[in-house]
Amino acid sequence: MTKPQLHTSSYYAASVDHCPDYAPLQGAQTADVCVIGAGFTGISTALHLAERGYNVHVVEANKVGWGASGRNGGQMIGGISGEEAIVRSLGEEGESLLWQLRWAGHEIIRERVKTYGISCDLRTGYLDVAIKQRHLTAMRADFDAMEKHNFPFEYKILSKRETEDTIGTDAYIGALLNMGNGHLHPLKLCIGEARAAVSQGATIYEQSPVLRIEKHSKPKVITEQGSVTADFVVLAGNAYHYLERKLRGIMFPVNSFIIASEPLPDDIVNTINPQDLAVCDPNYILEYFRLSADKRLLFGGRCNYSGSDPNIIKQHLVPRMLKIYPQLAARKIDYSWGGTIGVPINRVPQMGRIAPNIFYSQGYSGHGVNVTHLAGQIMADAIAGTFERFDVFANVKTMTIPGQHLFGRQMVALGMLYYKLKDRL
Repeated sequence: MTKPQLHTSSYYAASVDHCPDYAPLQGAQTADVCVIGAGFTGISTALHLAERGYNVHVVEANKVGWGASGRNGGQMIGGISGEEAIVRSLGEEGESLLWQLRWAGHEIIRERVKTYGISCDLRTGYLDVAIKQRHLTAMRADFDAMEKHNFPFEYKILSKRETEDTIGTDAYIGALLNMGNGHLHPLKLCIGEARAAVSQGATIYEQSPVLRIEKHSKPKVITEQGSVTADFVVLAGNAYHYLERKLRGIMFPVNSFIIASEPLPDDIVNTINPQDLAVCDPNYILEYFRLSADKRLLFGGRCNYSGSDPNIIKQHLVPRMLKIYPQLAARKIDYSWGGTIGVPINRVPQMGRIAPNIFYSQGYSGHGVNVTHLAGQIMADAIAGTFERFDVFANVKTMTIPGQHLFGRQMVALGMLYYKLKDRL
């Protein structure tokens, strides 16, 4: 059994005002629903259910927000990965439904922040930047879709010059500004939502790795020191979850890394990002960056490296950052960390059942801040007996990779090479 761990040494963990401790699971407990995993998916599910009056127990191997939910780039980006496959499975009416789904997570986050007074540095504004002409073509299609669906927030195509004026670099040939997207402190949000779930009657257990699930008429979740017997179980472990054989090999664990600079002076901030926007490029091996509330540059990207050594992470990411902002060469890097995201081969988020009363949701391909909140609502709907949106995802066929859980790193390395080649085309 893997030993429980505390949060990684990230800027997020260092800047949380208060990180509550929830006791480990002890003894035999009962609940309406047991959720395994206290990241965004699990906590969102628990909060939606608790608000509806369900008795919910959340079992977490480490800490609330320990995995990707508390380590990611903090970019609140609309859209669902693998949308083409979803539309094909839905038919003609799929486009309209998918448009609603792609923004639903944003509305849930905004409502949670307002309702429960969650302080998570939520900001509006996002820039999707173009490196190649085909990126501009895709952005124009996104712009046209916003017009077609009467997108209620400001959006605008920026020229190369306008892009440079907006984010202080000539690295891009254009951009799409979207003020409906934004950015936030993900660990503060996850912890705040956990507090909200508890305030609504949910129970959270930390430092309680699940050993197995006994599949009776009422499934029983077993840990080393206790158990939860429930009417329903929701598996919300994403890339860190290998409890169930059926879930092995249906997505890749992909590593993503972030560095955080020292706080930047106003003259640099006013040059590189005066509007406080989140920025992301459209490559498969993408780069993304934004300013934190205390004006650090948070710069992230994906790469082959699979370890956690802060110095090696800096060696990978600092040169990429300096290609965009060479004026930061003399600035100190205060934090560097990494995490794992789940990426299905078809990139469609995976929702389904391994038994009539055991559900799972995973595999958000880097869109997790938004889609996990939608997924939690969909899981709660399914438990309550409404399957319309659940079936949108459950009906998309997943692809299995034999031996992935044994040779995942090697396969990820090959996949990264493949996508690097695609980025160069």
